[in-house]
Amino acid sequence: MDFSELSADQRRQMIDVKHAFVAWRASAQDFQHSFRGTMHWRKVAGHEYLSRKYANVWEQIGPRSPETERIKESYSTQRLELRGRLAKLKKNLDDMRRINRAMDLGRVPDMAARVLRKLDDEGILGKHLVVVGTHALYAYEARTGVVLSGGLTATKDIDFLWDARRRFTFLMQGFVERGVVALLKEVDGSFRKLRSYNAVNADPYMVDLIRPERKNEAYKAMPAMTKAADELEPAPIRGLEWLVHSPKFEETVVAADGSPLRIVTIDPRAFALHKWWLSKLPERGQAGRRDALQAVAAARLAKDYMGLRFDKEELTSLPKELLAGMQDLIRD
Repeated sequence: MDFSELSADQRRQMIDVKHAFVAWRASAQDFQHSFRGTMHWRKVAGHEYLSRKYANVWEQIGPRSPETERIKESYSTQRLELRGRLAKLKKNLDDMRRINRAMDLGRVPDMAARVLRKLDDEGILGKHLVVVGTHALYAYEARTGVVLSGGLTATKDIDFLWDARRRFTFLMQGFVERGVVALLKEVDGSFRKLRSYNAVNADPYMVDLIRPERKNEAYKAMPAMTKAADELEPAPIRGLEWLVHSPKFEETVVAADGSPLRIVTIDPRAFALHKWWLSKLPERGQAGRRDALQAVAAARLAKDYMGLRFDKEELTSLPKELLAGMQDLIRD
């Protein structure tokens, strides 16, 4: 495996970055959940009511009274305090960004990082979609303090696996008019739907949406009325059902511009075994060699750096097709 390890100084910086990012993200989620919008007194039919405006909709809390006055005062005080905390945490991250770049810690390509942040901000990453494919390696690197060779990580596309156990509709989250393509356009206006399952921008950088192939495939697209006209539909791929059921793996990584972000992917052992299985498929051709190299790299990081075991008791969620290659993989 062609790799290098972070220096002691780099490792210390990564630990500090992770702590700072986790603190900022927790506060940002708290603000989004509890303090997004504004709260005001509004006159309705000659009476004052405490009301909260959220997403251009007013919610009436109650008529003016000592109780609603206390609610408003508490809301305003806590909101102001949290905004101050967020500002300090954000400044800390901005200061770290310059150090991260100077210490060469940025690993995730800029466009991939921007897409991941958008999906995370919208609450989709880790719930509806998880990262699979080459970009998962950045999460394993960040956990172990190892940097893999560019030949293993270089790519101009990112793959997202749809969790088929969840409804693939963003209806409940207000994405009927937007959809994935519209979200990508908010990241980069040059994104356009290329095929039914992917979008590409002007770079070109590609975002693929995939899902497990079902037995007796009978998948039907969502009716047009429930999604945007140019929405993506996940492409069915054989073998992905094994990854849907594998444990999730979450890590803070650093983008090429030095800013941290969150990746949610699959257990590195599942990644390694799946890539090893892929490498043996005749139709993979030359890509099979890279699959094998990525499988060996992920397996070594999992086994030697994370202390994870490759045995059937630990990997009960994986099928015999993947486990069949386990001994050959960890010997390679």
